[in-house]
Amino acid sequence: MARLGRVTVEALVLHYGRDELLRRLGDPFWFQSLGCVMGMDWHSSGITTSVMGALRRGLSPVQRELGLYICGGRGRFSRQTPQELVAAGERLGLDGDGLARTSRLVAKVDSAAVQDGFELYLHSFVLAADGRWAVIQQGMNTGRRQARRYHWLSEGLRSFVEAPHRGIEGPPQGEIINLTDRRAGPARRAQVELARGGPDRVVNELRHLRMPAHHDVRYTDVMLRRLHGALAAASGLGPSDFEALLLTPGLGARTVQALALVSEVIHGAPSRFDDPARFSFAHGGKDGHPFPVPLRVYDQTLTVLRRAVEQARLGNEERLEALRRLDQQARLAERWQRGGPGLAEIVGRERATAHLHGGRTVAGPARRPPAPRPSPRGEQLTLPGLGPGRGARSS
Repeated sequence: MARLGRVTVEALVLHYGRDELLRRLGDPFWFQSLGCVMGMDWHSSGITTSVMGALRRGLSPVQRELGLYICGGRGRFSRQTPQELVAAGERLGLDGDGLARTSRLVAKVDSAAVQDGFELYLHSFVLAADGRWAVIQQGMNTGRRQARRYHWLSEGLRSFVEAPHRGIEGPPQGEIINLTDRRAGPARRAQVELARGGPDRVVNELRHLRMPAHHDVRYTDVMLRRLHGALAAASGLGPSDFEALLLTPGLGARTVQALALVSEVIHGAPSRFDDPARFSFAHGGKDGHPFPVPLRVYDQTLTVLRRAVEQARLGNEERLEALRRLDQQARLAERWQRGGPGLAEIVGRERATAHLHGGRTVAGPARRPPAPRPSPRGEQLTLPGLGPGRGARSS
């Protein structure tokens, strides 16, 4: 995950710059999609810890080159964030004390000003060399065994205490004390420390990514037509020069399918990430949903992205452009795609061939499935928790 996260971020920064990366980190839908592409369980609270931990580890060797620094983390590492920001400020010529104050204030808002039953345990501060930043932090409700993730972005932020969040991921849970609500102005003015955040003005709408109660991937979680576009691109309908440009021996359709989804994470518009479960079809999930992580495909994806980024740094952007065209072709395929396999059929095929791609879950390597029993003619393939292959959610 650290290696894939690194090359994905490098490709995104090369194409769109650091500011665009920060904007995407502020989007809970994109963040969830990134975690799915990286092979994390799509519905696990651990997706936040794993993604930010992997990015911190993966970007550490190239942080100066990219001008991106990830401070903080989970538990005791979160409490070290202010000191890390002061040190980073000294290296970069920024106001480290001001950044440390921002870190403390952001954490204070989501622990004291927003009292929603979730206790913060993770605080990750992503700092750019020019002083812009994004913060991703998460709280846990131990009684409900649920997590809630809070996204912040410096761009456009006018107040720390009035509707400051870029996005919030987590299910609504009844009445809460929310002092960041615009109607809570009188109460905020009584709290001097929080009122120092700036003038009261609403700058961002509060959005909630509501995850369903089930952990398996169901057809109601995926816009199947979009997934069919990626499958079509992998079946030879993508750019004809794709393999030649990437110059990767043995690049197969299964890897192209994964690359199409990874490319969308790099190039897709915000509206493309409202069904993050779809991105788990790039590399599966370590819990086996929707299928085991195909390690050989994962490694091929890493190889392709790494070579593309290395060439782009040398001034040759052909390979990165080929990835962009793959994403474009997948979207074009969506427009005319009609019919196609149902979700249960797609998942069944991936599980049946998982052992061929080095499939693995936390329980161990994927095994060759037993030979299927003969079924009555016309019977639909149904997998536990998935339902029939038809009736997919449409966009």
